[in-house]
Amino acid sequence: MRLLLVEDELEIQGFLQRSLTEAGYQVEAAGDGRTAERLAIESSHDVLIVDLGLPDQDGISLILRLRQLGLTAPVLILSARRSVDDRVRGLEQGGDDYLTKPFALAELLARLRNLLKRNNASGAEATRLRVLDLELDLLRREASRSGTRLNLTPQEFVLLEYLCRNAGRVVTRSMILDQVWGMRIQPDTNVVDVHIYRLRGKVDADGYGPLIRTLRGVGYVLRDR
Repeated sequence: MRLLLVEDELEIQGFLQRSLTEAGYQVEAAGDGRTAERLAIESSHDVLIVDLGLPDQDGISLILRLRQLGLTAPVLILSARRSVDDRVRGLEQGGDDYLTKPFALAELLARLRNLLKRNNASGAEATRLRVLDLELDLLRREASRSGTRLNLTPQEFVLLEYLCRNAGRVVTRSMILDQVWGMRIQPDTNVVDVHIYRLRGKVDADGYGPLIRTLRGVGYVLRDR
């Protein structure tokens, strides 16, 4: 699940980015409305967390602008504004849920899961990815092959989700580093190779046909047929 976090307080932004990544989300972060609008336009996101007290504009204005641009993803407003009027205004102006600061991380994660469930009106199938006999439950953050659950770490699940979303297409190490780890470092680092090796040991174990292929010098591809 891809998430856009819009929060100008760097301490809170850093804490949430680490916590949400550990929870299995692919997180992009912005500290102001202009950057958030650019990221929202450039990439698709499954859910947004938006603080109202941004340095360059009010968070409500940002939400309205994104709705005008066609954004349909659910928005969780995260704000220190606690009055009933503020909460009602936020919900009426494009927010789907409202959580006041200070907050408990467990509650924030629960609210995100509920937003994602409500947003997938077509039912449970909309929250699953399937490639041959491999299936990912995006809400429970669980993967299985031929009905047998795979014991994946949160980072392995995010990596496998990215491969599934690009099944049949070659993805390079640089693409994986950017989209899964959210960082741009030298593509010759072995962090991707190590995680692919561990993931392959779980996905392609127990006599299953190999799904994850390595194209030497190019990247990786998840077989889709």
